[in-house]
Amino acid sequence: MQIGSIGFKGRKRRLPTVEARLNIVTLGVSDLIKARKFYEEGLGWKASSASQDTIVFFQLGGIVLALYPRDLLADDATVQAAGSGFRGFTLAHNVREKQEVAEILKIAEAAGGKIVKPAQDVFWGGHSGYFADPDGHLWEVAWNPHLTLNRRGEVKLP
Repeated sequence: MQIGSIGFKGRKRRLPTVEARLNIVTLGVSDLIKARKFYEEGLGWKASSASQDTIVFFQLGGIVLALYPRDLLADDATVQAAGSGFRGFTLAHNVREKQEVAEILKIAEAAGGKIVKPAQDVFWGGHSGYFADPDGHLWEVAWNPHLTLNRRGEVKLP
């Protein structure tokens, strides 16, 4: 935790602030074995040895992707597991070259993903498409000429 100045109704107070970072994204999945197979065998990602019978971890650069049974995740968060449709978020995989967007979408589709939006030029000047994993989580695959990726594939903002 850090201490910073935060303005509130014209007054500044010294309050604790939260360090700006994201460590783990956990996806609630309906079938853990099927989801693991999609990411591990289909996309070629290596599951961490920290994975267990009920949770699978993948190291994605500086972020960890976790797969966990949807009902157990909802129970842990004390919310209902029911619901479908747009979840209000997408995950993004940025690439270095424009043609990689279509290539990665083909890999995802061959692995059992569903192409939601084919690779195409987009309004913000880039090129992107979307696929849904077997549980319907939306992944955007994007080439953004306004961002650069470091050698580890991490986006570095100005």
